[in-house]
Amino acid sequence: MQAAILPVRAGWQWIQDGARIFRLQPMPMFFWSLMTGFLITLAYMIPLLGQMALITAMPLLTFMSLCACRHIADGDPMLMPMWLEPLRNPDGRKRLIRLGLAYLACCLAGGFVATLPFMSNIMDAIGSGGPINELDLMKAVRGPFITFGLLYVVISALFWHAPALVGWHRIKLTQALFFSMVACWRNKLAFLVYGLSWGAVFLAVQLLGNLLTDLGMSPSLAQILLTPLNLIVAAILYCSFYPAYISVFGANYPTVK
Repeated sequence: MQAAILPVRAGWQWIQDGARIFRLQPMPMFFWSLMTGFLITLAYMIPLLGQMALITAMPLLTFMSLCACRHIADGDPMLMPMWLEPLRNPDGRKRLIRLGLAYLACCLAGGFVATLPFMSNIMDAIGSGGPINELDLMKAVRGPFITFGLLYVVISALFWHAPALVGWHRIKLTQALFFSMVACWRNKLAFLVYGLSWGAVFLAVQLLGNLLTDLGMSPSLAQILLTPLNLIVAAILYCSFYPAYISVFGANYPTVK
């Protein structure tokens, strides 16, 4: 598949298009943002297994977001049963689960590769039975976090477009990963703008929370007031996945519902 090469400004355009999709039908995407946040919270309440299940389910959840955004962009009212449409096709469901397992394997491998060179420093910081020096431990894990962050950029490029390519185009898993990587590389500057723009948005929300607390508001009340805003921002983020995909592949390769 031939991925389109887009200008740098496309990264910001994807966010604008995502906001437009959200405005068309805000309540369904707000509901999806709420449910996704609930699933993330639930996963972190179950140590290790919960996180692994969440990572495995991520391509399927992404594909559900894409399908919802496609319905909304086409002018279809997003009804509750339509959220389960991506799960009804057994073949598509199996493909996405295999993609999720591959995603989990890549994340685990990335974590292992990032941690192994720094293992001796981490063990020294933990010590042998005595009290753990938190400052030394933070310094010891800084290297693995930075290394994994760099590796995760590559992992994200491999899997960014893969759910749509597997779910809509019925492309083999290895081919979908390859096409996704090539598409991200061809549009690396647009994705850089996209990532930096979202980073600025989330930073602005964080600074707004800090401002409210500096003005004398209790942290708990500030968190309550910012929760709807965080859900809206997350919903627009999910909506932006669809224009990011359709602008690269959709014009040349119309998908099948």
